[in-house]
Parts: sequence; C-alpha cells; structure tokens
Amino acid sequence: MYPTASNGSMLLPMALRTAAWPALPLDEWRDTYATLHMWTQIVGKACLALTPLTNHYWNIAFHVTPVGLATPVMYHGDRTLQITFDFHRHVLRIDVSDGVCRTLPLEPQTVADFYARFMATLRDLGMPVRIWTMPVEIPDPIRFTEDVVHHTYDPKQAHAFWSALALMKPIFENFRCRFLGKCSPVHFFWGSFDLAVTRFSGQRAPDREGPLFMRESYSHEVISHGFWPGSGPVQEAAFYAYAVPAPEGIAQARVEPAAAVWNTEMGEFILPYEAVRRSDDPEAALVAFLNTTYDASARLAGWDRESLERRRA
Repeated sequence: MYPTASNGSMLLPMALRTAAWPALPLDEWRDTYATLHMWTQIVGKACLALTPLTNHYWNIAFHVTPVGLATPVMYHGDRTLQITFDFHRHVLRIDVSDGVCRTLPLEPQTVADFYARFMATLRDLGMPVRIWTMPVEIPDPIRFTEDVVHHTYDPKQAHAFWSALALMKPIFENFRCRFLGKCSPVHFFWGSFDLAVTRFSGQRAPDREGPLFMRESYSHEVISHGFWPGSGPVQEAAFYAYAVPAPEGIAQARVEPAAAVWNTEMGEFILPYEAVRRSDDPEAALVAFLNTTYDASARLAGWDRESLERRRA
C-alpha cells in the first residue's frame, strides 16, 4: 500500500498524482453511456445466474482492472469463466478455465444485437445461460431482446470513463483500508452503473421497502461512498456519500471540499466530478470528501468508531 499524508491522502507516485483526470460531460457521452449500461446489465445478469449469492449481492459486482471492467469468476458445471469489458482493445473477452478465449467487438450495435451475439457465444462455448431480459434500476426499461434504441459506442468516451475509474479506485481502496469493520470491496454495480465502497456498523437496519435486492443491500446500517456518471436529478458525473438509515442532522453537516452539497431529493452528499477534476489536487479533494462525509455520518449515527476504525499512527 502507498504511504499516506497526514490528511489521509495517499502519497501516490508522481505520474499517477499528476495524471489528467478525463472530462466526462454527460451531454457528450450520454448515448454511449446508455448503451454501455445495457450491455453491462446483460453480462451482469449472466453473473447473477452463474455465481452463488453473497451478502448484499457482492457476487454480481464487476471490478476495475488494468484494461476495463471484469466479472468475478463464474461457474458453469466443472468449468469456470470470467468476462471482461476491455476498453483498450474494445472487445468483450470471455476467458474459460479450459484455455478457450472468445472475443466480441465493442462497436456501435443495438442492445438486441449485443444480447443475441453474447448469448450465442456462450452457447457455442457449451455454457448456455438464461437471464431475465428486462433491465433494472432505470426508467422506462426496454427488454434486451427488443432494444434497438440504444446502439451508440464511442471508444474514446468508453476509455475515458474507465480511465476515471482507474484513477479514483486506489483512492477509494486506501479509504477502505482504514476501516476495521465489515466493508465491501471497491466494486462496480451494473444496475446503478456506479463504483461503490460501503462500510457497515455491524447493526441491523430497520426493514426497508422495495425490491428484494434493495432490502438485502440495506439490511444493515451502512455509510456508502461512490461515483457514477450522473442520472435522474444529478445530470453530471459526481461522487456521492450517504448513510442508511440517515442520521438526524446529516443534511446540515459541514463537509469538504466547498463544492460538496447536500442533495435533498436524493438524500445524500454530492460532489461534482468536474470540481474534483479541475481542482489543484484531485486526490486531496476526493479524500477530503470521503473523510468528512464519513466522519459526519458516523458521529451523528453513533457508530462505535473506537472498535471500527484503524488508529492512525
């Protein structure tokens, strides 16, 4: 692990600290984002079918890799497989434990065509899978088999999105390492299309209404942080922080940096990605957001911080 400064900021190698964080203007890449979101849901649902359920559905989350986003290892009979969205070569790569590898091009194509090609490839590999073809966590969903609306793929935009994830992931990882309690990996959820890391107090949360996956995800008290390209009431890429259940007074808590605000509609703190990207030190800005939003949430929620946090030297 990289050494840290007194504020918790990682002392990353200079090349990484000064790397230009890519611009992610939603108006410019909205169509690629929408199409890629559906493609990841198709692959993600295969992961749901081929892995045993882990608490809070951690088994279905993707992980940021040196080339893109990859599923966990999945199981089909006595064989295993892993699927990677490679945003360098712009292919969907399917690696199987018997040494076979297949690739599908990531290029402009409808969601329906991508679904058909992906399913046909799995059948050719002798690893057929059945999934529910309705997208989740989006308004006005279109079945994958019928979706000819979303068909845009700009390689530069997809690569820029992955580049941003790759730059922020070590910062999230270092933040995660300071917590001794139960904590999720830093992983990517294809339903909400966000990179997330979640800390747990160890206490049960009040029962939550909604679909099963939401009730499972929030069955225990959490403080969660993450990043997503924007949707709904936040039409720009942004970092977020929230606690469930939300402690009284959290909306009035003072957090850093100055660009961070409380979004009443979403019930969480929002820090625009562009504010971080344009700051003199993006890493320090993100670290300040992670630390201050966690500190406020944990303090107001009465978490047992003495036993849950690693003491700083």
